[in-house]
Amino acid sequence: MNTVDYLDRWLAAGSITAAQHSAISGIVREERMSVFVELNALLYFGVLAFAGGLAWTGRIYANRWGDAAILVPATAVIAGCLSYCFSRVGPYSPAKIEAPNFAFDYILYLACLVVAVELGYVEYRFEWLRAQWDNYLLGSAALFFAAAYRFDNRFVLSLAIATLGGWFGVRISSLGLLGAEILPVSALISGLMVGAIGVWLYRVSIKPHFLDTYLHVATNVVLGALVIGAAQSSSRSLWLAGLIVGAAAAIAGGIRFRRFVFVVYGVGYGYIGVSSEWLRHVRGETAVLIYFVVSAVLVVAGLLALSRRFGRDA
Repeated sequence: MNTVDYLDRWLAAGSITAAQHSAISGIVREERMSVFVELNALLYFGVLAFAGGLAWTGRIYANRWGDAAILVPATAVIAGCLSYCFSRVGPYSPAKIEAPNFAFDYILYLACLVVAVELGYVEYRFEWLRAQWDNYLLGSAALFFAAAYRFDNRFVLSLAIATLGGWFGVRISSLGLLGAEILPVSALISGLMVGAIGVWLYRVSIKPHFLDTYLHVATNVVLGALVIGAAQSSSRSLWLAGLIVGAAAAIAGGIRFRRFVFVVYGVGYGYIGVSSEWLRHVRGETAVLIYFVVSAVLVVAGLLALSRRFGRDA
């Protein structure tokens, strides 16, 4: 008995619907193949490539072509993308809104990236706010947050959070506080702030499905800051203890709420921090090689075992 026969039996027994039977049997017979992931990846990297190409073109050819040759097409792209998005989206809602079509999110993301490129180009050419570059970043972050919540777009939300983090870093550097000691502290504060904002918005039911995005960013920033502190700070033991606690919290939260990627974050960052400290006390290339081989195998094996457990419990 082959897979199609099983599908026929499940359909007859009422275990699956006719639509499910048609979709699965089509895949089994190789009549259809999903390229959803591939198309998403193609659109995402295509948008990034376009924005990067625009930035490169402006930097290389601005003097030869003139500012209008760069700014006018960029503005036209922004206007066209925003016009498209506003014409196809309904009224704002604090709940989740499905995108009207497959390309909608990427078109809005492209508009926001081109806005960032255009602002950078204007400052590069005219230096209107060179002494107050943080104002550009803060204004851009506000604009991206507004677009993300208006159009329910996680790509733009990630861009907004990253821009807000950039603003925070510029503000810290403008105060002359950046250094080996203050850098991990500022990153840690930034990550905790992002997580707190996400939790607060979740609790007041404003786009609660955005919580995952906030937590992804916050977890990476916080654990990354703890790794940097454990490697560079004069209080390495304190930072390492914080890293172990943070990694354990990420792992426990990932297991409890069935988010395996947070388990990976906790294990990955924890492994880097503990290995960095451990290797300070290891001498000899052979010992280092043995450590990495044995520890890497154990970590990978543990993650595979956990991933299979997640799959069985789903």
